[in-house]
Amino acid sequence: MIKSIKMFLLFKKPLSPFQSYIDITKLFKKEVIYSKETSLISKMAPFLIISPLIIVLFLLPPIYNKSFYISFMDAFTITGLMSLSTFFLMLLGLDSASSFGGIGSSREAFISAMVEPAMILTIFAVSLMGGNISISKAAVSLSNHFPIIYSASFILSAISFFILLIAENGRIPVDNPETHLELTMVHEAMILDASGANLALIELAGSLKFGIFASLFATLFMPFGSNLCWCLALGIFIIKLLLIAVMVALVEVNTTKLRLFKVPNLLAVAIIFGFLSLTTYYILGA
Repeated sequence: MIKSIKMFLLFKKPLSPFQSYIDITKLFKKEVIYSKETSLISKMAPFLIISPLIIVLFLLPPIYNKSFYISFMDAFTITGLMSLSTFFLMLLGLDSASSFGGIGSSREAFISAMVEPAMILTIFAVSLMGGNISISKAAVSLSNHFPIIYSASFILSAISFFILLIAENGRIPVDNPETHLELTMVHEAMILDASGANLALIELAGSLKFGIFASLFATLFMPFGSNLCWCLALGIFIIKLLLIAVMVALVEVNTTKLRLFKVPNLLAVAIIFGFLSLTTYYILGA
């Protein structure tokens, strides 16, 4: 959907929103080829990359308040599972024994080291505003009784999390998901040697990760509509996801990719905003 919106904004003929699913289906039908230098890691990594993300899917906050949800999911659990997926992705890049794979893994570690603390700060802050460290219970509480007195902290957390959504999913200005220029790519460098069904699983994992971040943003930072009937709650949730896709597309169209050593400046903003959100909540109560 983001690709279609971007092409529309650039006055090009939009792609079908289902093109990614068609590409993944084609990849599943292709042969898997391994380099002579690879080990068992390259065979197992695609499954280990997508498995933590599938677990997170079952732990996300509910889009309808009266539905069943898991209550023990907190900031540390979700960040740990997402980091585990990223760890196996970096292992895959290193196992290929190619120079580009190593470069991509080192860059991913460089970015993730700043994303994870900011993510814990931000999710913990919004959970406190919801009155519970459980993300699901906080989301339900925010949708039922939004604490207007914490609006300043809430806005700071929302800005921080949106920056993390862009950074962790390798979107512009942190990374360009559509480039194959070896000197600039991060995510693509780690999967250059993947093929066939393995590449399909990795691409699917990337889509799942974006879906998880978008769902968290929709349920935690757009806490409205989930206390209605299930059909309206589902419709409003889909509209929220479309709005997030439009926001990401607008950012990508109107900005350029940052140099690698400029990326920490952007991620530092996310960390500062997350920290400010917590301090504003505790000290000022606003």
